[in-house]
Amino acid sequence: MSRLLSRYATPLTTGLFLVSLISGIALFLHIGPPGFHGMHEWLSLLLILPFVLHLWRNWRPMSAYLRHLPMALSLALATAAAGLFLLPGQGGGSGGPPVMQLGQKVLQATPAELAAALDTTPEALVAGLRAGGFAAAAADLSLADTARAAGTDDNVVIAALLAPAG
Repeated sequence: MSRLLSRYATPLTTGLFLVSLISGIALFLHIGPPGFHGMHEWLSLLLILPFVLHLWRNWRPMSAYLRHLPMALSLALATAAAGLFLLPGQGGGSGGPPVMQLGQKVLQATPAELAAALDTTPEALVAGLRAGGFAAAAADLSLADTARAAGTDDNVVIAALLAPAG
């Protein structure tokens, strides 16, 4: 069993890293299907096991890295970069950057609440959403709930909300 695990440690680490890399970039750019979020979180957690196996299999060369300045500097830099996201007001706190926080508030709002800000009426917003394929759209139903009812991504309902009438 040990031989089997050590044989697959590096290939599994590579494969799961690539999944994490691609899904992470897609999440950062806000593209891709809604399943990317769960995929990124769960498979990144699963990456821990082959990473530990990879370290175990390659302990000698890794321990040599640990004794030299480049590894210490790299770990310090990574820790400092991660720490920046934990500072108050740096956009890494709860809710993310301000524009993302605003977006989440808009998604929780209803067409009745958003109409004045978008210089239109609730009825016009609901009509536009329905024309965009959101049959459940209603003046008192949040945009997030409208997207959920349609089984689609929040970005799709926002695009339909902002689509020109006609």
